[in-house]
Amino acid sequence: MKDSLYSLLDEHYNEMVKIRRYLHQHPEVSFKEYETAAYIEKFYQKLTIPYRSNVGGNGIVATIKGAKPGKTVALRADFDALPIQDEKDVAYRSKTPGVMHACAHDGHTAMLLIIAKVLHSKQAELSGNVVLIHQHAEELAPGGAKSMISDGALDGVDVVYGNHLWTNTPFGEIHTASEHLMAAADRFTITLHGKGGHGAIPHQTKDPIVIGAQLITALQQIVSRRVNPLDTAVITVGRFEAGNTFNVIPHSATIEGTVRTFDSNLRDWIVEEMERVIKGTTFAGDMEYKFEYFNGYPPVINHPEYAERVIQAAQQVPDVKKAIFVQPTMTGEDFSYYLQERPGAFFFTGAAIENNFVPHHHPLFDFDERAMLIGAKTLINLTLQTLTSE
Repeated sequence: MKDSLYSLLDEHYNEMVKIRRYLHQHPEVSFKEYETAAYIEKFYQKLTIPYRSNVGGNGIVATIKGAKPGKTVALRADFDALPIQDEKDVAYRSKTPGVMHACAHDGHTAMLLIIAKVLHSKQAELSGNVVLIHQHAEELAPGGAKSMISDGALDGVDVVYGNHLWTNTPFGEIHTASEHLMAAADRFTITLHGKGGHGAIPHQTKDPIVIGAQLITALQQIVSRRVNPLDTAVITVGRFEAGNTFNVIPHSATIEGTVRTFDSNLRDWIVEEMERVIKGTTFAGDMEYKFEYFNGYPPVINHPEYAERVIQAAQQVPDVKKAIFVQPTMTGEDFSYYLQERPGAFFFTGAAIENNFVPHHHPLFDFDERAMLIGAKTLINLTLQTLTSE
């Protein structure tokens, strides 16, 4: 059955690309993916595959019930885009100003739809059930996974798998980890309240820019000088905003950033340490502050047995050159919530375009579309192996 499904995926590859490119041209940001959801619904309607819409928001859950009894495997794909202007010079460039698929979610959706199509054609031979989870709002916390789970997306599911087309990984390679694969992804905002004034008379002010600059440097020292080097943590400031003209010291400044960790105790300690550093720095500068910390997605922690199955399944895909366990990445994913509820694993499918690397979340982001076929075959084989072994 595996080989026949591989052949069907090959036959539908052009349709997979067509779907991906259509979605790429018509992106929608998190929590506003109404037309994308409608597109997915129409696909299932045409195939007469039963589905539920508006699951936990804009999510969609379809189910293929095999003719033979067995366990239930869930496959998840996200479908939201990012508020980024698409600057690629390609025929499938985004038609929506300021919005683009810069993280391959269009590819994930195309893969899952074609996987559904080929599995549906073999429904009479299938043992067990396959649940297809099309998730909204992965890019923006609180994300769509948690609400979809609360709305029953995992009801009756025994094992769950997810895949991410990954341009940091060479084409033809499958990467995963036996446990920690991705980090907890938190966000913070620090607002400094000083006293503005003339840029030529700074002694009459309480300059939030100077204190903010000191604070940014001090925050970096939490990781470099306070965290055990054998532990893993990141504090990144991504926004520092203050003032609107060259010769005026503003009243306030805003600093925003992210914290990434794997260990929950370290995560809590960093928040306490940040508060201590902020308090001390602002006290020295004689100004007030407001510190807001928002817990994001927890770390993606694979279940070892099912991560091993990913490697075994990938090794049986003809175009896979290498399937290996790798060190975790500090990026985040709300697939973590599924793995808190059910056993399973998440993996990266290498999608780098040779000699044209562009990172995720970049205006020129694109990926090697052939990777969709490799990822789809890996998910298909993983599903069949899991259903059989269970």
